[in-house]
Amino acid sequence: MAKKIFIGATGQNCGKTTISVSLMHLARKKYNKVGFIKPIGPKIEIYDDFIVDMDAVLMAKAFGLEEDIAIMSPVALHKDFTKDYLNGRLDDLSLSDCIVEAVEELDSKYDLLIIEGAGHGGVGSVIGLNNARVAKMLNAPVVIVTDSGIGRVIDAVHLNLALYEREQADVRAIIVNKLLPKKRESVLGYLGKAFVNTGLQVIGGFNFSPVLANPTLGHICKLLKLPLHGNQDEKSRIINHIQLGAASSQRVIDGLLDSTLLILTSSRDELIVTLASLYHIPEYKAQIAGLVIAGHVPVSKISQQILDDSNIPYIRVEKTTATVFTALSEDVSKITAEDQEKLNWIKTNAERDVDFATIDALL
Repeated sequence: MAKKIFIGATGQNCGKTTISVSLMHLARKKYNKVGFIKPIGPKIEIYDDFIVDMDAVLMAKAFGLEEDIAIMSPVALHKDFTKDYLNGRLDDLSLSDCIVEAVEELDSKYDLLIIEGAGHGGVGSVIGLNNARVAKMLNAPVVIVTDSGIGRVIDAVHLNLALYEREQADVRAIIVNKLLPKKRESVLGYLGKAFVNTGLQVIGGFNFSPVLANPTLGHICKLLKLPLHGNQDEKSRIINHIQLGAASSQRVIDGLLDSTLLILTSSRDELIVTLASLYHIPEYKAQIAGLVIAGHVPVSKISQQILDDSNIPYIRVEKTTATVFTALSEDVSKITAEDQEKLNWIKTNAERDVDFATIDALL
């Protein structure tokens, strides 16, 4: 029989998966066997012929749990799942049984089972299985991950608590994530006062880091659904800045920041050649993460040859620079198993920022 912990959140992008990775890393130092399950999977991919949530794939690859992949994502919501469910096409499926059976199988194998929810407490309501109900159904103590802040955190937590309380789920702690180092103790102190009469423990999560917040080149390729040309070893490189290469070549070069992804049009031959040439210089290679070359006009033959010879990473997309810039600016980067730099950062910093002993004691 495994100890269980259900990782909920006040909303998307609070760092729930980051906390799950950190708990898996820290728990394996104490427990012989630690398992993972994502009962409701809204973001799916194909892995070994199974349709599974991307977070299940991340945990399976990162921690050698591939043998469990078939049951790590028992309810994976494909594109038309909601419509099919509401139209009665899935009435012959007992989704709750699928989840319970998967958890029971994992329960028999592991000493600790990490159960990751999907977004805020109400996610999954359309199929009658919101996070709060799933946590209650599995009899798993809940910790709620939230962004940093004071007033908005208090509001968001109470909004979620209402649903968990209605479902009679057992919420035991709040993990406050993305804390600014200078305000960490102050924020945690005020939140401790705010929840002192609720019985909930307030626990600090990770400090904010651009390493986790920013995308990799590989992620940009997946977002645009296009291959990376040039240096393939740079796929896991983290992009710290995204800039438009609209000014003169000299001004673009002068404005480069650390690990910049430049978006430029395919007709800017002089800029393409300049960037490709500078990529060989270590100082500029640190600044140039890669290029997104946009536009319907083909790159000239000689510029293309220089580009390819330089081995600079680039993505060629037949869209306008404005369309690409908007898509990249609005995107939120998610951690994948290929993001080794991010995973290593989480494991290293988890031992400093995340108080596993306190979390474990709550179970």
